[in-house]
Amino acid sequence: MLGVIVFAHGSRDPLWRRPVESVAQQIAQRDPGAAVRCAYLELCEPDLPSAAAELVAQGVTDVRVLPLFFGMGKHAREDLPLLMVQLQQAHPGVSFRQLPTAGEDPRLTALLAQLALESAP
Repeated sequence: MLGVIVFAHGSRDPLWRRPVESVAQQIAQRDPGAAVRCAYLELCEPDLPSAAAELVAQGVTDVRVLPLFFGMGKHAREDLPLLMVQLQQAHPGVSFRQLPTAGEDPRLTALLAQLALESAP
């Protein structure tokens, strides 16, 4: 069973979470069979280990972590890989895969360029 964790930095402002949750909702709509959760590095809940444990408890055996970071900064380069190792150690029977950061996907950067050049609605 596939699980996807949409992983972001986190913020104390509850409105900040809306786009993160929107990505998770769109994943769930595109694949109703996938279990989807949001997780945050800090400042709000759930954290990555909690979200992963919830998916594993549901029977998920393949977990993809989508980092919603624009670039490959310290969090994506150092913090997240360490968390991924910890997840694998905590759940040895589950496959965990860190996807590239959202900003590394040329489709996203092309979309942002398109949005910048479109006329205002």
